[in-house]
Amino acid sequence: MHLKSLVISFFIFSSLSNAQVRLKDTVVEQKLDEVILTATRTYRQLSSLPLPAQIVKQEEIMAMNSMRLTDILNEQPGLVTVSEFVGGAGIQMQGLDAQYTLILIDGVPLIGRSAGTLDISRISVGNIKQIEIVKGASSSLYGNKALGGVINIITNKPKTDFHGKLFYRYGTFNTHDTSLNASFKNDNFSWSLFLNRNSSDGYQFPNAANLNTVDPYSNYTLNSKLGFDLTSKTTIFVSGRYYIQDQIYAPTLEEKGEINISEWNAHLKVEHHFNTKLSGDLELYATRYKADEYLNSIENDSLFSKSDYNELLLRPELKGIYKPSDKSTVIAGVGLTHESLDRTDFSTKPIFNSPYIFAQYDGKPKKNLNLILGVRFDSHNEYASQWSPKAAIRFKLNDHLALKGSVGYGFKAPDFRQLYFDYTNGFVGYTILGYNTVVTRIPELEAQGQISNIVVPISEYEDRLNPENSVAYNFGITFDPISTLQFELNLFKNNIHDLIDTRLIANKTNGQNVYSYYNVKDVYTEGLEFNSSWKPSNTLKFSLGYQLLFAKDKAAEDAFAKGEVFARLSPNSPAFQLDEDDYFGLYNRSRHMINLKVFYNYEPWKLKSNIRVNYRSKYGLFDTNSNDYLDRYDEFIEGYMIWNWAVNKRINKHYDMGIGIDNIFDFKDPPSSSNDFLFIGNIPGRIIYAKFNIQL
Repeated sequence: MHLKSLVISFFIFSSLSNAQVRLKDTVVEQKLDEVILTATRTYRQLSSLPLPAQIVKQEEIMAMNSMRLTDILNEQPGLVTVSEFVGGAGIQMQGLDAQYTLILIDGVPLIGRSAGTLDISRISVGNIKQIEIVKGASSSLYGNKALGGVINIITNKPKTDFHGKLFYRYGTFNTHDTSLNASFKNDNFSWSLFLNRNSSDGYQFPNAANLNTVDPYSNYTLNSKLGFDLTSKTTIFVSGRYYIQDQIYAPTLEEKGEINISEWNAHLKVEHHFNTKLSGDLELYATRYKADEYLNSIENDSLFSKSDYNELLLRPELKGIYKPSDKSTVIAGVGLTHESLDRTDFSTKPIFNSPYIFAQYDGKPKKNLNLILGVRFDSHNEYASQWSPKAAIRFKLNDHLALKGSVGYGFKAPDFRQLYFDYTNGFVGYTILGYNTVVTRIPELEAQGQISNIVVPISEYEDRLNPENSVAYNFGITFDPISTLQFELNLFKNNIHDLIDTRLIANKTNGQNVYSYYNVKDVYTEGLEFNSSWKPSNTLKFSLGYQLLFAKDKAAEDAFAKGEVFARLSPNSPAFQLDEDDYFGLYNRSRHMINLKVFYNYEPWKLKSNIRVNYRSKYGLFDTNSNDYLDRYDEFIEGYMIWNWAVNKRINKHYDMGIGIDNIFDFKDPPSSSNDFLFIGNIPGRIIYAKFNIQL
């Protein structure tokens, strides 16, 4: 009750202080128009963009006192962090799995999707200028992996003269986060350096295996950028990033080992302005991600298992931008993506080569009308070529009201794992084969006497595995009745075809099975997103976000509609028929999500504080009544609410101090027993922290 009283007191204090200051305010500060790059690959005003997009600014990131990208994105409307593999966290957008969102840093992609999902918890926010989020299929500009949308992390640009900043935060679980930012800029040269160290003792719930908790870890990030103005028309940009992490890995009480990760990327960009209307740039990008993992038997310290993952991506790209007038922009580009992967349990060392070409028109044929038309073509050596068109339109009805809509095609190519995996579990004995390995590996297993029955004919694996693809629709309304109040409503639907899933293809003589991948499912996600913000004065700002989501499998809907699905209330109770209203939808999706934020600034004390509330309604992790579907009679994780509070004070122009509590009311959902697998593993409970900044 003490904490609840503290929260209530905070709101009362904020309201009273705001009432006192508001009498002195004669002019409410106008909201500056934010600029976004990711949506069109050209600089655009966010307020006039015909696409569903949002920006998280550095000011908000600093006010939240966050350390990692997961902390920031998990508090944005319509986004939720989901744990999908050991120690990793991805982001779910518009109900689409994390594997369908492309993650960029300064416009170039990150790699390392060892389990299909990119772990965004490895990204520090200490040098981030802003985070740009574009929802909906974006393959017309970005190609593969942008089926659900794009998140682009824009890092800081150097300011004139020398600047430096030292940051330190300490919190629960012996968590340390230390960052150093340094930069310099003059007329022709700029330089920046970012160093970060992050470590934690991790946490583990009683009755839970470490598979769903966080083991002790430490990681380091180094990022440096250089800029040169060769002439008044030609600039060169060079950046490099290096990341390493060491983490304990103990999936059971019998084994213990380590996961060692290293990642580097190098980015060179040469930009030239031919004249006032035409410019172009050449980009060369390279990145490598390595993960080495081993497990030892605790009983005798012998090696139980070992695996290696070594992925390389090279991407040259040439792009031109032509502005025939102030009302239109045309961009076009050509490039090549080269990927290779050397991994344990692969039948070969695969290489992907994918040349591509894209073009886009962004114009205002009429004063109140903005039109975007784009298309991209991706060729590939291992799957069918893809055309990715997109169209978006925005019509401004008046100074306060605008309509916008978009339709686009997105795709996600089969990854290395889905094509070339050749893995047999040494303890249980089951086997998982990539699609391209089935035609050679199954005959080998038969010859070894390991196959008792073939369930799926090998002939079904003689063709190519198709890319997953989606057609995304978004329709929105923006309403700004006054300069301090904004509303935005977006209706969305994503129709996903050829979803890649696993299936049983053969039985083994040891009683286990052989599984592989195939195109089977058609699913959809649809719903609405509502965002609003209100700034009644220069000292106070409210924002509210809400998402309503329906995410379902079309084949499952048909099965429920035909009365083919049954359920039992208990193992010994009689089965009864379910109807279509009983079908809940896809796993790990909540019907409702709400984000509420209150930011308060008391300038006489140089004090800034905020309260942030995140709500997620119930969701199911897996089928609990053995009918292979998620229905209303399954067990669910109940809805929950997380309250976060932060306060920061400027001591003088050189020093800042801050304290805060994440998850104020200590919500957590540990397993009730060792047989309880329906729990939340990525919410550890209350986290108390303090931070200190020095401006050099």
